Amino acid sequence: MAQQILIIGLGQFGMSLANTLSEKGVEVLAADRRRPLVEEAATFVTEAVTIDATDELELARLEPRLRDAAVCAIGDDSKESSIICTALLRQMGAPLVVARANDKMHQRILQLVGAHQVVNPEQEFGKRFANRLLYRDVIADTNLGDDLILTEIHIMPAMVGKTLIELELPRRFGVMVVGIRRGHPSRIIPPSPTEPLQAEDNLVIVSNEFSMAKLTREFQR
Repeated sequence: MAQQILIIGLGQFGMSLANTLSEKGVEVLAADRRRPLVEEAATFVTEAVTIDATDELELARLEPRLRDAAVCAIGDDSKESSIICTALLRQMGAPLVVARANDKMHQRILQLVGAHQVVNPEQEFGKRFANRLLYRDVIADTNLGDDLILTEIHIMPAMVGKTLIELELPRRFGVMVVGIRRGHPSRIIPPSPTEPLQAEDNLVIVSNEFSMAKLTREFQR
């Protein structure tokens, strides 16, 4: 059975999230008080409705407790609305409430009213874009929490022809290779400690930001 996720607020972040989840097979119920945005979302989500998410009766009709997750993606236009909506979602028994924050104070308030997770899309994008500028071999990265990131990088010339045993990445840099993207079409394979790395390989690495920076500096010399 497909996951069912409620998304409230169809600004740029909410609309993008709804579209991406729908493409991945999730049953998305999208809601916003602005009818044109609801009509746009209706072309790709499971269901789209026009509601005022601060109205308890209107929000209750969406049955947040029956969804796998509820995302309050209300943006800069109304911090007060996002706080009220988040509190109501928790009160109505939504099993996972994710709320969008615009700044640190907003984040603290959302946590106080019960959000299980708080995200700041602009801040996250800024961090990732900074990493792309600093570390040119980085292809993609994902925050795993607790200061850990999952990063895919192009193999660096100094690594080609060497094995993971020879490179000693865990001991020297505190990073762990968990997969290798190889071939055309590409696929991720388990890392072999004794097989030489190839020039077209990408490495999938778990590390913290400090270790990633240390690794990149060493091999880009």
